Amino acid sequence: MAKTRLKKETFSVRYQVREEVEIAIKDIGDLQRELQRKMTAQNDELAAITERYAPELQAIKEQLEPMQDAVQAWCESHRDELTQNGKTKTANFNTGDVQWRQRPPSVNARGIPAILENLKKLGLIQFIRTKEELNKDAMLNEPELAKTVAGISIKTGVEDFVITPFEQKDA
Repeated sequence: MAKTRLKKETFSVRYQVREEVEIAIKDIGDLQRELQRKMTAQNDELAAITERYAPELQAIKEQLEPMQDAVQAWCESHRDELTQNGKTKTANFNTGDVQWRQRPPSVNARGIPAILENLKKLGLIQFIRTKEELNKDAMLNEPELAKTVAGISIKTGVEDFVITPFEQKDA
């Protein structure tokens, strides 16, 4: 015997008449505005806290910087003994460690079109990457043909339901 599966109730509230929906839209607008007010109040408090602590934090940073510079200078002048002549990158002290870390190399490029042009002129095409990718715009223009290719499926547009309570806009 086949079981019939009943769909679970998805809404705890059901509206029966147009007037109930109108009241609900008004209530949604009220709640959205209340949410915005609370978020604004939260941001105001965060700004006040940040402003209150900023001078203290800056004073501590200014106190830290020369001490850090002095520790680095001493460690640099004693680097060989601290790193066993470069065998380690970390030096241990009773109160903490210092480390020397090499950042990975990176390439910084400005004016990429001109760089690409120069690389082509110089025959350095190994520094140029050619990227193959699907032309999804073309597939959307010919969806029936595109769907004949294995692995391609075309999704039709999804309809969104948007509730926009009336509000007075800032002038």
